[in-house]
Amino acid sequence: MEGAEMEEARVEDREHDHNNTQEDAQIEESEQKNKDAEVAPALVSVHPTQNSVAVAVGSDLRVFNLLDNCAVNLVDESGGASHNDSIRCIKYGTNGKLFVSAGDDKLFKVWSTDCWRCISTVVSEKRLSAVAISNDGLHVCFADKFGVVWVVDLAGFDGSEASLDKKAAPLLSHYCSIITSLEFSLDGRFIVSADRDSKIRVTVFPSKPLDGAHEIQSFCLGHTEFVSCLAFISSPDSPQGILVSGGGDSTVRLWDIISGSLLDTCEVGAKVGQVESDATEGNCSIITGICTILDCTLIAVAIQSLRGIMLLACNLPSRTLSVTKLVSIIGENFVPTSLGSSISGGLLWMVTGASKFRGPDISPCSRVKGISGFNKNSPDSSEQEPVVLADTELPGGVKLLEKLQGSMLIDEKVFLVAADAVKTAMCNLLNKKQYSDEKREFRKRTRNDKKKKQ
Repeated sequence: MEGAEMEEARVEDREHDHNNTQEDAQIEESEQKNKDAEVAPALVSVHPTQNSVAVAVGSDLRVFNLLDNCAVNLVDESGGASHNDSIRCIKYGTNGKLFVSAGDDKLFKVWSTDCWRCISTVVSEKRLSAVAISNDGLHVCFADKFGVVWVVDLAGFDGSEASLDKKAAPLLSHYCSIITSLEFSLDGRFIVSADRDSKIRVTVFPSKPLDGAHEIQSFCLGHTEFVSCLAFISSPDSPQGILVSGGGDSTVRLWDIISGSLLDTCEVGAKVGQVESDATEGNCSIITGICTILDCTLIAVAIQSLRGIMLLACNLPSRTLSVTKLVSIIGENFVPTSLGSSISGGLLWMVTGASKFRGPDISPCSRVKGISGFNKNSPDSSEQEPVVLADTELPGGVKLLEKLQGSMLIDEKVFLVAADAVKTAMCNLLNKKQYSDEKREFRKRTRNDKKKKQ
């Protein structure tokens, strides 16, 4: 009997080892496929007066109306889904009347937030990587992966038209470098564009944008790796605002856009190493998002491996940056992929998640969280006590989360996969790829964005 039991145990051990080997092989294959996939990180954007919140994950655009506490149904008369491929950028206009979305399907869409109807769809020749809306709402801009910024004129639109048949005109170019971020200055005089080649260009926004933008105000040069994000912080002495940038060199930098001079640099990599993070091989301190907290001097920074956010304080008189707080997300694998805030509400919105996995059968997933405690009447950063809100404390509560996340409960393992995939995707998107001569010729023959001969 003992011999039979021992043999049975040995068989079970062999079966267990075999199953583990198969499982390890599947995981390895899944991870390899995810490394090759163009994973799209989840995005969040907030209405300037917090009337609504929008989240994009994959090709899915989700909007929740905070005033009426209900999900928004998007109306797109072009038929089918609003987007056919991963959405790469979303943004509200300064007055909140317009919202734009764009992505890998080469579609740039303009939405009226009054009724959430798509009022214009522009087809690009290239995939899109950044968007911006002029402060007066008369012009919308988008950038493609070839480094060209395009502009669409919305002058005369009063919201009554069912749709607008608008064409895009080239505004400026970064010459074959992927544009990663677009922002208008606070006074609307300049449009600032950042790219993969560590450049930031400040361009005078012309009175006739359809004729092109030919006057360069300055270049802000100092990043040693790609620039990933831009934002402006208001200053009484600078109507255009002070520019804040983050990038792959683990720094957040402060700029005077009139002269292009670098005012200060804050090294965030060392600070990330002082807190618990999922640091692995390679650079884990890439800046993936920057959001200025309006009416105070705080800047929220999302960092690739930080489970939470870093808060920087901007000293306006001396024009310097300093790390003031690290707000950790306890108990969850929450690494923010995008940040958003509004003029009102004193609330920072964060989203994590990704889509377009080629490994296991995982649908697009997102997780939304908020941080409160930003007192507009107390610009002094030392008086701010940010608090991570529980799900039920978020505006909109369960209804909002069911809409923006797709589900209230999401498996933690999914976010582990998503976080790893987003890291890889960030490098794939922003670091230059090296192709062999054979592969380069193959890409030339098979590209589908060539202009058709008339």
